[in-house]
Amino acid sequence: MTFRTTRKTASKFLAATGLALLAAAPASATDGYFLHGAGAKAKGSGGAAIAYPQDSLAITANPAAATELGHRIDVGFDIFVPDRSVRIAGNAFGADQSYSGNNANPFVLPEFGYTVPLSEKLSFALAIYANGGMNTDYKRNPFERFGATGEAGIDLKQVFVTPTLAVRVADGHSLGISVIGVAQSFRAKGIAPFAAASSDPANFTDRHEDWTWGGGVRVGWLGHLTDRLSAGAFYQSKIWTAKFERYAGLFAVGGGFDVPASWGGGLAYRLTDRLDVAADVKRIEYSGIGSVGNPLAPLFAGVPFGAADGPGFGWKDITVYKFGAVYKASPSWTLRAGYGRADQPIPASQTFLNILAPGVVQDHFTLGATWTAPSGMEVTGHILRAPKQTVHGQGSIPPGNPPGFGGGEADISLAETVAGLSFGFKF
Repeated sequence: MTFRTTRKTASKFLAATGLALLAAAPASATDGYFLHGAGAKAKGSGGAAIAYPQDSLAITANPAAATELGHRIDVGFDIFVPDRSVRIAGNAFGADQSYSGNNANPFVLPEFGYTVPLSEKLSFALAIYANGGMNTDYKRNPFERFGATGEAGIDLKQVFVTPTLAVRVADGHSLGISVIGVAQSFRAKGIAPFAAASSDPANFTDRHEDWTWGGGVRVGWLGHLTDRLSAGAFYQSKIWTAKFERYAGLFAVGGGFDVPASWGGGLAYRLTDRLDVAADVKRIEYSGIGSVGNPLAPLFAGVPFGAADGPGFGWKDITVYKFGAVYKASPSWTLRAGYGRADQPIPASQTFLNILAPGVVQDHFTLGATWTAPSGMEVTGHILRAPKQTVHGQGSIPPGNPPGFGGGEADISLAETVAGLSFGFKF
């Protein structure tokens, strides 16, 4: 295959994947509101990829991986089925009730990756992917007892584009840098009872879809410490974005919704000629984004939604641990399994507003496999199950004035099932 043909093929994949991603609607995911991994091979391995690149999407975990991957294209998709719900109990304004947030399901999430060596030491890579988001769609409005009408929910979409350069700086050691561009959209509906506590009630809810753009940077190192042991590390800056003007009265700082910074490291070890194991640890700094990390409490001190220090979802910083195993069963078949565990981002005191964003799952279990055809084409499948997790509210619904919502508790729940398929092409 010539380079010109490869470039044309890559351009077609790029265009198709980009359009599909812009239409996709990500839902809450296992790393808070980020997906547990990128690339079907990493996803089947519990998400562990910082020190163990397996396909071109690995640059999303560690940009330095581009020097390890050769010339290849990967294109795939996931079918994402979250199960989100809330139970409101002990509230003065209505009887105990449970509500399903699953009016929108399932979601299809495409992804695309491309790597190419430019010289013996320098490589270029590009990934386009949906890196999580939040979605709830309540056909029966859980805020109806407070005067809300119609359906309720939110929809956050985030599409990332990451052109990357990586260089081999010494034997077995590489450094990489990705410039991250993001397009994100947001829509909220059915939450009018909160608008009275907003600095801009006209731009709070039911304002249709609003888009913003932004950028940041990710850097990484990947090193082979021995012939069996590899290590890696990355840092991703906060991704600064323009404000959601149509929701300037909802999000802190007049509609701000930047992407939180994150950082982490990983190890990979070849136990036998057929069996590799990998482990990652990752820190996500949700508290650094006011609209996500600020608690609801400022509202009761007179600080309205949309203000600089206004109320938010109250998410905490979390640490995520991921473990994966990869077994080369035969020249044609590679098998994978993995597990991930995350801190709980949503405190029990913050469940009321997080009826809209119940990103509470903490454990995920994965399986995956790759079949390599005689031509070299790779077909990879993976599945994930995140068991149902419930955060039981504690002092979660404000009882008094102003504003008063009658007390009681909101218990929020989430479970997830994901299945994905990817095709890899080496040149």
